[in-house]
Amino acid sequence: MAKIGIFDSGAGGLSVFREIRKVLPDEEYIYYSDSANCPYGEKTVEFIIDRCRQITEFLINEGVEIIVVACNTATAAAIRTLREEYPIKFIGMEPAIKPAAQLTRTGIVGVLATAGTLKSEKYLRHKEKYASDIRIVEHVGEGFVELVEAGITSGTEAEATVKSSLEPLLEAGADTIVLGCTHYPFLSDVIIRLAGPEIRLIAPAPAIAKHLIEVMDEEGITYGPSDSKSFRIDLRTSGSKDILEKIFRQL
Repeated sequence: MAKIGIFDSGAGGLSVFREIRKVLPDEEYIYYSDSANCPYGEKTVEFIIDRCRQITEFLINEGVEIIVVACNTATAAAIRTLREEYPIKFIGMEPAIKPAAQLTRTGIVGVLATAGTLKSEKYLRHKEKYASDIRIVEHVGEGFVELVEAGITSGTEAEATVKSSLEPLLEAGADTIVLGCTHYPFLSDVIIRLAGPEIRLIAPAPAIAKHLIEVMDEEGITYGPSDSKSFRIDLRTSGSKDILEKIFRQL
């Protein structure tokens, strides 16, 4: 059984944990939510790096064998520094531009993400590499993170908030939408309800889960065997644990 650390600016990274547990159901997990400092989208790079260092050191001291940075903004800002400074493997989030470009029928892909992700070097590099033959329409998911952190993932408030950021993408003709923040999958039902079932939503979490296994194999980190009784998760947070546990129960 492996001990896996996962962290995010808040509870959104639980959407990544959900996909990881599908392929690694029997492991021990420590999930750290930095909810007291959420969202990261408007924070400085220096602030994000400092928080990621502190969380990384906490997880290493807890004995994790590998760390998943389940936050697009934190990955973009800090993962290079973390890999240089700590003797542990890190799995970061990847912009899902490539699969979206392959799936679109209209040639127009919408991207919902934080401001920090949209201006990051990694995102811009992926857009240049994989989106040369399509049109990308971008919009910050204004208020999305705050909704999820408050445990609001449905209802009129969620629909009104999502609609204002979603409409520009739909009006531009996007038929495929990249969810570029790990909080956003918790609003998938609202997005589909507003956009229609023909819209394709792309989130990177399933690919991240697959990559995690590949790296664990390469590093010789033992996991399994399949026994649901061996699963454990320790939820930690710099903010409200009640909210984190509420969102965890929705998985």
